[in-house]
Amino acid sequence: MISVVVADDQLLVRAGLKMVLDAEEDIEVVGEAADGEQVLEVARRVRPDVVLMDIRMPVLDGLEASRRMLAAADPPKVLVLTTFDEEEYLYEALRAGTSGFLLKVSPPEQLIGAVRTVAAGNALIDPAVTQRVIAAFGRRVATKPPPATLAELTARELEVLELLARGLSNQEIASRLIVGDATVKTHVARVLMKLGLRDRVQAVVFAYEHGIVEPGAGA
Repeated sequence: MISVVVADDQLLVRAGLKMVLDAEEDIEVVGEAADGEQVLEVARRVRPDVVLMDIRMPVLDGLEASRRMLAAADPPKVLVLTTFDEEEYLYEALRAGTSGFLLKVSPPEQLIGAVRTVAAGNALIDPAVTQRVIAAFGRRVATKPPPATLAELTARELEVLELLARGLSNQEIASRLIVGDATVKTHVARVLMKLGLRDRVQAVVFAYEHGIVEPGAGA
């Protein structure tokens, strides 16, 4: 059973999310919060697997709540609920260690899939917002010197990292490189392991921070 806390300042939004999630046999909403301070307290008390985190909330916004939550020991996975006009927050949320983004207008099946994805330890960025996230990185990130661990990547692994950072899915990378999906998954896993990264979201952060991809370059 995947336990979830829903954080949103709008009662109707929380009720809708709870209704959709509680209808699934393997998901249970174990808490709700209307502001950032409240979600920190609820998460400490019920220790959920996943927190659905709205960004714009009173008292303490979802971005700062995510930072504090993810800085604690054994934190839950945080899936940010976002709208298209919150692009400025996306970069900071990624750096805070959130597991990804989901648009509030997403269909119920996408929400359910996203909760399962992040609960399993994987990262997720809604395809509709991926390119906006990447564009935000290109405007905001100053390049850092590449770390020594980067030299451990093979030429093909570096190529996979570049494509991943430009927002391509495993299937799209496989098509671009003319290899199987399983091969791409293996390459992605090795890239994350060698660079000490948790997931694909961190790989995007890493690639832009260290100049592996050029802002504005096409995929």
